[in-house]
Amino acid sequence: MSPFEQLHPAIRYHIVNTLGWGDLRPTQMDAIAPIHAGEDLLLLAPTAGGKTEAAFLPLLSRAASQSWTGLSVLYLCPLKALLNNLEPRLSRYGGFVGRKVGLWHGDVGESARKRMLRDAPDVLLTTPESIEAILVSARVDHRSLLSSLQAVVVDELHAFAGDDRGWHLLAILERLERLAGRRLQRIGLSATVGNPDDLLAWLTRNRGGRIVGSGAGPPTGDVLTDYVGSVENAVTVLSRVHRGERRLIFSDSRARVEQLASGLRRAGVRTFVSHGSLSADERRQAEAAFAAEPDCAIVATSTLELGIDVGDLDRVIQVGAPPSVASFLQRMGRSGRRAGTVRNFLFLATNDSELLLALGIARLWREGYVEPVEPLAQPAHLYAQQVMALALQEKGIARSDLDDWLGTTFKAVSAGDQADIIDHMIATGMLHSDAGVFGLGARAEREFGRRHFGDLVVSFSSPMLLTVMFGRTELGAVHPLALGPHSNEPIVILLAGRSWRVVEVDWPRRRVSVVAAQGEGRARWLGGGRPASFAVCRAAESVIAGASPGCGLSRRAASKLEEVQQQLPFVDGTKIPIVHDGQDSFRVWTFAGGLANAALAQAIPGPKAHSDDFCITIRVGTVAAAIDAFSKLDAVSIRPSFSTELIRDLKFNTCLSEKIAASTIEARLLDREGIQATLTRRTRLAHE
Repeated sequence: MSPFEQLHPAIRYHIVNTLGWGDLRPTQMDAIAPIHAGEDLLLLAPTAGGKTEAAFLPLLSRAASQSWTGLSVLYLCPLKALLNNLEPRLSRYGGFVGRKVGLWHGDVGESARKRMLRDAPDVLLTTPESIEAILVSARVDHRSLLSSLQAVVVDELHAFAGDDRGWHLLAILERLERLAGRRLQRIGLSATVGNPDDLLAWLTRNRGGRIVGSGAGPPTGDVLTDYVGSVENAVTVLSRVHRGERRLIFSDSRARVEQLASGLRRAGVRTFVSHGSLSADERRQAEAAFAAEPDCAIVATSTLELGIDVGDLDRVIQVGAPPSVASFLQRMGRSGRRAGTVRNFLFLATNDSELLLALGIARLWREGYVEPVEPLAQPAHLYAQQVMALALQEKGIARSDLDDWLGTTFKAVSAGDQADIIDHMIATGMLHSDAGVFGLGARAEREFGRRHFGDLVVSFSSPMLLTVMFGRTELGAVHPLALGPHSNEPIVILLAGRSWRVVEVDWPRRRVSVVAAQGEGRARWLGGGRPASFAVCRAAESVIAGASPGCGLSRRAASKLEEVQQQLPFVDGTKIPIVHDGQDSFRVWTFAGGLANAALAQAIPGPKAHSDDFCITIRVGTVAAAIDAFSKLDAVSIRPSFSTELIRDLKFNTCLSEKIAASTIEARLLDREGIQATLTRRTRLAHE
């Protein structure tokens, strides 16, 4: 029997006659047998590769063939917008076999939720946070609603796995299995990962499963890099090229998105905007309008990186550089979906750093490299969250029952740390203990009890970035590592090609006030925002050293790259150059990435060293002292230093002792592999 013949007759009929498909794609065909057999699955396909149908149609077939009743399938997504986008399509598919599909998230009204509680759908589209809200709610009989579950689909799995939401997701899955009294089939959908075996093992907690399909495929597409030198010039270019086409323009700063959109509108381009600061209605209206118009642009942050359907696109453009190769692939995959078209991507670099990072990403892509997805280290605060959530869900939880509910989810948190967390929570009033049974304490009620414990069910905070302000002008954003620990020395950060001296840090508002720094050396290379990775920076180094960038270059980009190569003639991709930068200042060109360089800079004794993605600036008296200072660094003993204010950005930090909270932050800021790889390279004295 062929895989297609294994599908329920009604599904087969509608695939051919309603959808009009002549055949299924290979990944869709390969997924049928393991899903029908109840196997756990990681389903890989590029953007628009048919992953949703590959998972959902066989699940509907299985539900119909095995006569599942009640709420039997959860379909989890990282974004409410993606759920809204999927709901009409999945409802249509559910109708093929008489199955109802429901939608439940924070924007769904109370009346719709009550209808679903009275008459549960067969499939529920939702988020992990909404499931958590159901579990802890005193107004929902979660056992009645969730006891018939059979399978869980996790869309955009990679977006969960590399984030705190991933730990929350795993804990939710363990609790759902306990409530259902059965092993739930786990199906993860992902586009581009460098370590699919690890991702499957993470999703299934090492209980086996199968990988179906492949991610990015061979590196094909029309990729071009242009150098424009400023955001204003980027607006000029964007307003003149690709007229008459539908353009999706990415930028990784909300402020820059608004700046680009404003400039394009002034230039007469029909322009829409999508980013996280807009309301859900504003984003939906913009995305719907963009999808309906033939000649327009939408400027977005990563909100449109995932699989939200905005129609057929002609062009994908990035102002600056995306954070990773995987992100680049997701974004490029939004184009080239129509027959006879190819995927395309245009980088517009506004400074030297963006150019080098873009070329590093393009080179890695051409080599077939995609970053591994790695869970965030030390989820101690998420363990605390789950203890509180279970205390609410069960109206009291015994210490001995925690492992039964959470399984091996938090094995990365030692048993000693788990015990210390609970003891700290009892001592600080987050929990109260009565004969070994924990209930939610008065302090936790005060801190997290608003809006039906809305603050408790959300496992994540916004990214640890600080907005840099020069007067009323927003210069960009920096990672808190750029500020280093508290010290009496002036703090100088490098941003937008200049040196800035920090005059005030407003941690509650996440703002840094700066003035122009005088005599602090040249700052030609730092971009700002999230630190670039070790892999991307080393690839950028190889391009400077003469390797092919892996993409086309405009004349401006080629000229700028040649200029950079002339400025850095000592970069050869082998030894680390140490360059005398005037007086007692030396630059160590590691190309190790932001996190590794920050930790290395902080470990160098003497006056405060500064770092960016590409180099470390140290102040010592002589050449010999510079080489000696760097060569004596020990990878094993290096620890990142950071302001204790950074702990406040850790969700549920008040549930942790200062020691455990600090160790959590430290583990997440430490690029141990990047540090080790850097210190194994030899150094050499070089001259500009």
